[in-house]
Amino acid sequence: MARFFLTTAIDYANGDPHLGHALEKIGADAIARYRRLAGDDVHFLMGMDEHGQKVKQAADEEGVSPQAFVDRVAATFEDAWQHLDISNDQFIRTTDPAHKRGVKALIERIHEKNPDDFYEKTYEGWYCVGCELFKRENEIVDGRCVLHPTRELQWTEERNWFFRLTRYQSFLERLFDERPEFLRPETRRNEILALLAQGLEDISITRSRLSWAIPFPLRSSNGEEQGTWVWFDALPNYLTATGFPDKSYRELWPAQLHIIGKDITRLHCVVWPAMLQAAEIALPQQVWAHGFMTFGGERFSKSAGVAFSLQEAIDRHGADALRYFLLREIPFDGDGDFSWERFDERYNAELANAWGNLASRAIAMVEKYRDGVVPSGERTPLDQADLAELVEYHAALDGSRGYFLQEGIKRALASVGRGNEYVQSSQPWALAKDESKRAQLDDVLSAVIRALARQCVLLHPFVPAKTEELWRQLGAPGRVSDQRFDGLAGLDAAGWKVRKGASLFPRTPNER
Repeated sequence: MARFFLTTAIDYANGDPHLGHALEKIGADAIARYRRLAGDDVHFLMGMDEHGQKVKQAADEEGVSPQAFVDRVAATFEDAWQHLDISNDQFIRTTDPAHKRGVKALIERIHEKNPDDFYEKTYEGWYCVGCELFKRENEIVDGRCVLHPTRELQWTEERNWFFRLTRYQSFLERLFDERPEFLRPETRRNEILALLAQGLEDISITRSRLSWAIPFPLRSSNGEEQGTWVWFDALPNYLTATGFPDKSYRELWPAQLHIIGKDITRLHCVVWPAMLQAAEIALPQQVWAHGFMTFGGERFSKSAGVAFSLQEAIDRHGADALRYFLLREIPFDGDGDFSWERFDERYNAELANAWGNLASRAIAMVEKYRDGVVPSGERTPLDQADLAELVEYHAALDGSRGYFLQEGIKRALASVGRGNEYVQSSQPWALAKDESKRAQLDDVLSAVIRALARQCVLLHPFVPAKTEELWRQLGAPGRVSDQRFDGLAGLDAAGWKVRKGASLFPRTPNER
């Protein structure tokens, strides 16, 4: 059994979860569930980034301690992911004592292996509290950060500890040359190559007078204890979650996949690899950077203003429908726009009218013509076409060329379309009127139930609750999550006792 350790970016604890957060977590969950169905031993990590100036400011505004503030925010995020059926195995928080211990150990290890990588320097520049980063000139438009245009940049001058990032310029160039698959999709890799071509700068990794931070373990020359820069604290979460610095961390590390947003590729694909190289620790195998989701052309973010709550989107048609729509509508390798109209259209056309209707008709026919027991039947062109489609389905999801979740759904949905066409062309209601065609009817009914069972497996990464519900209605043994892709070719539904339940996807009032 192959090990597969995947992570998402840890969410910053200065507001409530929104659809932008949800897109990444749902996408990562689909990949995790896919890998489990492929037979991998999956460890899926998520969490919260809870230190830094933004958190302290938000807590002060509410009149509570930073710890009380992040405790509330973390609980809100965890509750949201439970509502969306996210199957993470671990939820790390950067205020966890084990994480603080790991960050301190990592910094000390870098200092031990490469003591010249840390040095003190007085620095001045424009600082974006939203990014928790000093900004380059090309990252500032009209005096504001391009990612946080509603925040005013702060001119900051102080003496900090620096990390000698410039020392790793040639290392990073070799990394991207020798391992072109390290960062995908290709557009994101090209952006980092362009950044490297400009030349790197050393980075400030501590903040003076920042109390809400992990103390930097090296004392300044003036004896001042400084707070660790939030990103030098946050990035190691992927490592500290494995138990680092305990030797057992190697049982899980390195990660096979980091899933992040395109706005933090520099941190994950330049700073993080350099930190690991400095500490002489293995690098993750791959980083996948997804794009942004917009609503009416505006990005989902606290600073831009969120037009509606995540719960409102869940309540529209249910958690599984939202999961399906986001991964069907928004390319996981690019940007896309959310609209209520498209959500309703996809829900009614593809979930209610196509898949839900196929399931309802098939189960009703087995109940009517075979007393609810799926008959034994010969393999049909429907089976052959579904199994042939698996090649493209896996190519979209197995990471061999990337993670194109939208394409994976389309391949699974093609089986739904074939199933409906097969029912229409074979006309089982007509076959049922002729006893001499009993065997032919058995072939049709068994083929359609097998197709629905395969669809449960193929769509499980995207709509886990509804696929389990349909699996039970089909009378299939066990759970969908226990199935494996390599068992689909031999799947046999003969003898299953179907049980018609409530509609999987009730039509919305204007569609009924």
